[in-house]
Amino acid sequence: MKLIFAAFALVACASAHSACVDSVVLVHGNTGNPSDFNNTYNELIYRGYSANQIFRPSWGSKTCAACNDHFGSEETPVASALTQAKATSCTGKIDVIGHSMGATLAARQIGRLGLASAVHTFVGIAGGFRGLWSCGTYPFNVATSTCGAWGLSVNSPFVSSLQTQVFGQRSYSIKSWSDQVVCATGICTVGGVHSSTVPGEIGSSTFILGHFGLLSGTPITQVNLIQ
Repeated sequence: MKLIFAAFALVACASAHSACVDSVVLVHGNTGNPSDFNNTYNELIYRGYSANQIFRPSWGSKTCAACNDHFGSEETPVASALTQAKATSCTGKIDVIGHSMGATLAARQIGRLGLASAVHTFVGIAGGFRGLWSCGTYPFNVATSTCGAWGLSVNSPFVSSLQTQVFGQRSYSIKSWSDQVVCATGICTVGGVHSSTVPGEIGSSTFILGHFGLLSGTPITQVNLIQ
């Protein structure tokens, strides 16, 4: 009887560890690194995801924040991760979580690749979906790539293009009114809407945290949103 019970327990355990879940893509912010998502990665592993179900692309210059935008070489690693995640997902769906500029970069790739129908949940953390006042208003005061036509100046062609797009079956934002980047000028809103609000979102979580704390301090919320 003990042997039968032990065998049953092993089968149950193996089944739990091989659970079919969406592959997850975690996209770091400007000049960031995949390790910025370590807390989220560890939470996913704790909940039964395997390492090969989690994709963390590394994109952009790590030393020149003003050089990065949403067009060109920055696109390739994120596009590749999204494509690979979908191709290997046992559900055929993926979940995408992006932080800061990584959120808007992921959104751009989902639209460019026509992947919105394959994204079950999109989560934007501290993103500048409506632009950043610190970048100015397009086409004025946008000398750097990060704030240019493919960047995050308010009303830039890129930012404007995001407003009518859908990034998944459901979208959420994680935001703060104390965000040192999104609210760098002391104003967090554009047109009366918090800039971190994801177009078409169905929910938002607000924390009293800074720009980077929103990523490292909310892994449980992040994973709850995609499950």
